[in-house]
Amino acid sequence: MASKKREIQLQAVINNQSLWDEMLQNKGLTVIDVYQAWCGPCKAMQTLFRKLKNEVNEDEILHFAVAEADSIVTLQPFRDKCEPVFLFSVNGKIVAKIKGANAPLVNQKIITLINEERKIAAGEMVRPQYHEVAFADSDAEDAGEAAYESVEQVYSIVIIKPDAVVASKVLEIKDKIINAQFVIEAEDKRLLTEEQVKYFYSQLADQPDFEDFVSFMTSGLSYILVISQGKEQQPPWDKSDPNSEAEPKEPLDDQQETARAMGMMQKLESLQEYLERQNISQFCDVEENITNTKFIDVFFPDFKRMKSIKVEKILALLRPALFHERKEAVLNIIEDEGFKILMQRQIVLSREEAETLCKEHENKDYFESLIENMTSGPSLALVLLRENGLRHWRQLIGPSTVKEAEEYFPQSLCVQFAMEGLPVNQLHGSDSLEAARREIKYFFPPQNTIALIKPHVTQEQREYILKLIKEAGFDISQMKEMLLTEEQAEKVYFKIRGKDFYKDVLEILSEGPSLIMILTKWNAVSDWRRLMGPIDPEEAKLLSPDSIRARFGRSILKNAVHGASNVQEAMDTINRMFEEFVAENPEEN
Repeated sequence: MASKKREIQLQAVINNQSLWDEMLQNKGLTVIDVYQAWCGPCKAMQTLFRKLKNEVNEDEILHFAVAEADSIVTLQPFRDKCEPVFLFSVNGKIVAKIKGANAPLVNQKIITLINEERKIAAGEMVRPQYHEVAFADSDAEDAGEAAYESVEQVYSIVIIKPDAVVASKVLEIKDKIINAQFVIEAEDKRLLTEEQVKYFYSQLADQPDFEDFVSFMTSGLSYILVISQGKEQQPPWDKSDPNSEAEPKEPLDDQQETARAMGMMQKLESLQEYLERQNISQFCDVEENITNTKFIDVFFPDFKRMKSIKVEKILALLRPALFHERKEAVLNIIEDEGFKILMQRQIVLSREEAETLCKEHENKDYFESLIENMTSGPSLALVLLRENGLRHWRQLIGPSTVKEAEEYFPQSLCVQFAMEGLPVNQLHGSDSLEAARREIKYFFPPQNTIALIKPHVTQEQREYILKLIKEAGFDISQMKEMLLTEEQAEKVYFKIRGKDFYKDVLEILSEGPSLIMILTKWNAVSDWRRLMGPIDPEEAKLLSPDSIRARFGRSILKNAVHGASNVQEAMDTINRMFEEFVAENPEEN
């Protein structure tokens, strides 16, 4: 019978507990890539492993394996983790762990352990008494954090109210929450339903003005956040000098550790207390100490999956030489790797912009020639969207210099698209989600436009249109549902007020409530018009069959959606319909 443990290239595949136990019988060093089923093993490290396997050339000493955390009981603590983890097993004992695809560090660890094995085999040294790595603290740096992690995860839900959204307080509130080391696990902007409001505020149901409050909460866009307490917010478990030579304390048992962790948790400032101290609690409501995710499911039905797989938006940039010579090849790879290109534009960088992007190279002797190259012609800036996009893009493009990429990541795009005479990676990528947010705003300055979904559109069709809007990269900055009276309709349709068919428009709008939105995106006005399609649904079906009007329009009057024709009309309508709206980062028009 064939062995269950098969060799695919150089790594054994371990996908159940029995194969894991069998793997621990290996003699020598086994390097294990622990991965999640949804993302697969870390391909970026395979070239390094193959190189080391060839150099060591001793099959009895060095082994490589990939282990699927989802199907191995021992690896349960590593499930739902985005970051790659590499374990090092020596004669069946896990002696080291490295988080992240850090090729130089992994390379050094393997060489060190292999050299030790060779010396032990030659009788030149005694085998060290390794301390086996405990899996329970896979996300912690010390035993105290491990105890904290063992306590059941507690969440808070924050609802930023419609008036605070209109007043552009969302970014301020989120920044304060993040700066206090709380973690935003999930977030969304939406028009709350009556059912959701009544569920969340059930403790207020006996108040005499509760129905008015429900009407207020459903009148405009709210922002919902799921918050957890980050590890950094904890006070240190032990303030003693880590270099002290004092006798080590006796370790606490599990019950003592848990009690200690719970005591520390009680000392932490609650989210509500923090928001009150920051004078922003009046803009939002908080439900704390949620351990039952069913409460969260009311707002985020797929919350557990959202925690492990996050769709991320990043900025990528093709430098001038690469853009000029091999643009199509790069774009094909980007799409093959599962990225969606939300926005793209050509841009000639100024010297200041080039110096900012190339700051990590400023002390190199090639810096001046690099800046000259970066400003010599157009670069291509892209906004990319993908599950765990930041990590995947960074792994795909490789290190910032060609020399390092050739040594450790020869299959990276850095090597594949290296340009003669240019020692740096010809592709740029955001190095954090915060940097991505800043860079996207800089290279794609947001523009606002007005959008309206007409009364004849069904609820199901409306939800699909909202889905299309989000998939097209628009941010819904404001939203409200209202029946447009003649006075209100004039604020939107002021351009056609004197036309013969204006009365027909008013009649259509009076049939029920319309959904009015401010959509924000670079080039928003023209992109929204493109997504809507031609004004006549029949024409739209011929010229733009995937457009909203082609799918949901019935006639020229009942053509599903409306939008501004130009930037000035968009701003005029926004100012009329959303008088309190202040753009957080308005584009100069």
